[in-house]
Amino acid sequence: MICRLWHGWTSTENAASYEAYLGDELYPRLERELGDRGYRGHHVVRRERDGEVEFVTMTWFDSLESVCSFAGDDFETPVITGKAAELLERFDPHAAHFELCLHAEPPDL
Repeated sequence: MICRLWHGWTSTENAASYEAYLGDELYPRLERELGDRGYRGHHVVRRERDGEVEFVTMTWFDSLESVCSFAGDDFETPVITGKAAELLERFDPHAAHFELCLHAEPPDL
């Protein structure tokens, strides 16, 4: 299992809109379009710091080949839609890819 890890930052004013975009548009689209090609879900964490909001996205795929079905051959380049570009102040120019080696579910909260 491969985790595609990426960071993007919004203004505090755009944070709720960006989070809604991820949850209501981007990730449902990935499920529809790539669910049968190795997309396996996502996690998103955020923190407010120094007047901006940092988002870290962890998008899960079966393999690097599955990542390429989403990101193309230059798979380390982030995929930034027009809507995301409008909401982000800045972002990492590269996505990092990690192989899952240990896993435990968090306790129920």
